[in-house]
Amino acid sequence: MADPSPGKKKIKVPKVVNGIETYVEIEVDETAGPAWGPNDQHRLLNHRITRVDGPVKVSGAAIYSYDVRLPGMLYGRILRSPHAHAKLVKVDLSAAKRIPGVRAVVEANKELREIRFEGAAIAGVAAITPEIAEDAIHAIRVQYEVLPHVVTADAAIKPDAPKVYEGEHQDPGRPGAAPPGEPPPTRGNLEGKEKRGDERKVADGLAHCDAVIEGEYRTSTVHHACLETHGVVVDYRGRDSATTYASTQGTFTIPSDTAKELDLPESRVTAVVEHMGGGFGSKFGIGIEGKLACRLSREAKAPVKMMLTRHDEFVMAGNRSGSWQKLSGGVKKDGTLVALRAIQYRLGGVGAGSQAGQPYIYDAQNSYREVYSLHTNVDSSRAMRAPGHPQASFAIESLMDELAYKIGMDPLDFRKKNLKDKAYHRQLDRAAKEIGWERRNKAPGTGTGPRKRGIGCAVGTWGGGGAPQCVVTVAIARDGAVRVSVGSQDLGTGTRTYMRAIVAEELGLEVEDIREQIGNSRLGAANGSGGSTTAASLSPAVKDAVHNARKAMSEKLAPVLGVKPEDVAYARGEVSGRGKTLPWKQACAALPASGVSERGEWKPGLSDKGVHGATCAEVEVDVETGRVQPIRVVHVQDVGLPLNRLAIESQINGGIIQSIGMALWEGRVMDERLGVMVNPTLEDYKLPGALEMPEIVALIDDADTREAVIGVGEPALIPTVGAIANAVFNATGARIRELPITPDKVLMALMPQGRTI
Repeated sequence: MADPSPGKKKIKVPKVVNGIETYVEIEVDETAGPAWGPNDQHRLLNHRITRVDGPVKVSGAAIYSYDVRLPGMLYGRILRSPHAHAKLVKVDLSAAKRIPGVRAVVEANKELREIRFEGAAIAGVAAITPEIAEDAIHAIRVQYEVLPHVVTADAAIKPDAPKVYEGEHQDPGRPGAAPPGEPPPTRGNLEGKEKRGDERKVADGLAHCDAVIEGEYRTSTVHHACLETHGVVVDYRGRDSATTYASTQGTFTIPSDTAKELDLPESRVTAVVEHMGGGFGSKFGIGIEGKLACRLSREAKAPVKMMLTRHDEFVMAGNRSGSWQKLSGGVKKDGTLVALRAIQYRLGGVGAGSQAGQPYIYDAQNSYREVYSLHTNVDSSRAMRAPGHPQASFAIESLMDELAYKIGMDPLDFRKKNLKDKAYHRQLDRAAKEIGWERRNKAPGTGTGPRKRGIGCAVGTWGGGGAPQCVVTVAIARDGAVRVSVGSQDLGTGTRTYMRAIVAEELGLEVEDIREQIGNSRLGAANGSGGSTTAASLSPAVKDAVHNARKAMSEKLAPVLGVKPEDVAYARGEVSGRGKTLPWKQACAALPASGVSERGEWKPGLSDKGVHGATCAEVEVDVETGRVQPIRVVHVQDVGLPLNRLAIESQINGGIIQSIGMALWEGRVMDERLGVMVNPTLEDYKLPGALEMPEIVALIDDADTREAVIGVGEPALIPTVGAIANAVFNATGARIRELPITPDKVLMALMPQGRTI
């Protein structure tokens, strides 16, 4: 690229599209702006702050999209395809339209003639009650020509498998474009994505290693299981404007989608996201459910609530792509990772899927990888917390563990041997000390009795950087009220709280003295919450806005205090200068009638990117039943400047809980013959509950002294999967290479013919 303009510099910042993170180069000002200062010198930040939205949530007063009730509101339902692959011959809506109480019926896509997965939307209805809407979708008559399907990876890879796509592969509007590098050839249901490295050098390296491990590692398809399902309430009454109440991770992804469906200017659509109940990467844009709600609302000229049912959620709202990885790794006796060969399959259904490339974060002297999307007739994957990373981490962490044990080296030391970044060394040592690493079985499976304990470790990485997308306003009124405003959504990660804390600290006030206004597209622009980029994008803009507001207020008060504006001080709810002190409200009374209102934007230097994390896990395995119980999980995470230690610990806890579910219980089960999901309910899809919870120790790595904010939502989930799998091996001596690690797999691996060591 060309040299930067005078007074500018070029930096790389994250760009997140539908939860998938990439990096782009931008120009920014070189001029210095506000700074956070040393991490250990803050009065409010880097402390444990109680969430300001806690009371409204525990009392039930918080309004989610599911809670919206509008006068004359109709209820929507979606007719889904029961077939994994079929041609639409005829769709007859007439019977549904005649049902009393039905106000609108529309076809999902009149041009769509081929269905490629169970759950594909066929039609939508809106009625005066949910029950009538449910009756109406059953009254729709659809004639299908059922076609051959394939819903598992093993079947889809066969040369004679039914083709998911005829001719050139296509991705139905979901993320997952090929990363840089020459793609391998596309054949059958295999879509070549990436080829990287020198295969000949890797083969030669493997031939001269002291120890080699070859293995296939698989992870299941995992669902987001958001407690609030996908959906919207579209308030359109046939006029020139509309409001959409959305359960979304991106306030500003909603107006353009809504406007397109309603044939309105985008400026005439308002998106409202007061609270939302979980997204984990799956909720960007209005989706097919929102499109149908818009069309139904336009036809009925009334508000329509279209919230997916739980069954809908499982079969048509996306998932974390599964993975199938064939790895070969070789090492020297001293633990040096000499060579690694990887064939990686992303199992993203009709979509591309996601998976980080091998050897992930480890330093191999030579590596070679081929990456494919292996398509099946199931719903497309979407981004899910740390998209593509847990799958890659589980496989490489399992392989690294196997290699370490094969050469008789401590798995902790083996990892440090092959990680150049010393931050991992520091974090591994701290996690090991906390878990009691010396208690592990030196020889796997040597514990006594039927309940065997084991300890494993793993590491992970993430970006979590910020970018210039947020516009924040801080307003100080003459009565002393302070409000910080931005359109950003709060997913429940604590956005409201740190916004208040940043403003309060700058003005010498307390968190409860500040009010926030968020979740509305009429407010300042904001990025979507994906890739752990919200805090790193928003907090610098808040800091800049309150810094500007403080400067403006100081200019107004300087004559009153008889000092220069830069000498006005703010502390303990007072404003002072040259020995003269005014209580906050009295100082504000000296402001003009309009008060002070200033905007702020993202500034370089206030956020950073690149985090490390290390996990140690202890499990107990009942070798008579195969049941695995996690006992203790320790995770060490660096975050730069911790905005709110309590919220960060909560984020780490949440990531670990999701990771435990992926490792031990969760997974979609498909009926190969029928092509349908057989566990599409929260009763049959096993999520970890209170009885499965281990002790979780969330440790913030304060040795990371970067005076900048870095996102923390993603990283904790990544290494915990591998740490648990390695702990199971340490407990039993049986290597489980396929997730989830269910009792049947443990018992089979414990049989003499099933052991891998």
